[in-house]
Amino acid sequence: MFKLVQQIARAGICTEPPPEVDGLEPITSEIHAEILAILGQALAIRQVDAGSCNGCELEIHALNNPYYNLEGLGIKFVASPRHADMLLVTGPVTRNMELALRRTYDATPAPKLVVAIGDCGCTGGIFGEGYASRGRVANVIPVDVAVPGCPPPPLQIMRGILAAVRRRHGPPAAAR
Repeated sequence: MFKLVQQIARAGICTEPPPEVDGLEPITSEIHAEILAILGQALAIRQVDAGSCNGCELEIHALNNPYYNLEGLGIKFVASPRHADMLLVTGPVTRNMELALRRTYDATPAPKLVVAIGDCGCTGGIFGEGYASRGRVANVIPVDVAVPGCPPPPLQIMRGILAAVRRRHGPPAAAR
């Protein structure tokens, strides 16, 4: 045990500093204020992986860490599309996921928002359309906002979520 404590003391703190994101605080407070002003409640999101490489999922999971704190902004992820206000879809839609994505979309109550995340979700990416892929998400269900990038950074995903809410519900009452 003593050797372990000595080794820890010698090594010191091995973590790296948090990433520098210019203007994160004003953007997050703006998103929180607008979502509450527009919706008057929390925003519930159902995330659907339609065949991605999981790069976009890693960035979406980063939204839930303490640095971005999406839950603190009034945005939460839910397990059922019946509780969701928005679908976040990643990846090119594979033929095996096409029916599941349509059913998820149909199960989401109106008014429903759809945000396609990543180059694959927006354009089909390097996979495109083929025997195993339907390509972009818009080929299967209507998309409100597309967030390009391979993968897009968490801040861009947050901006895409806000753009979808603004597009569907308009600007907050204070800005009208």
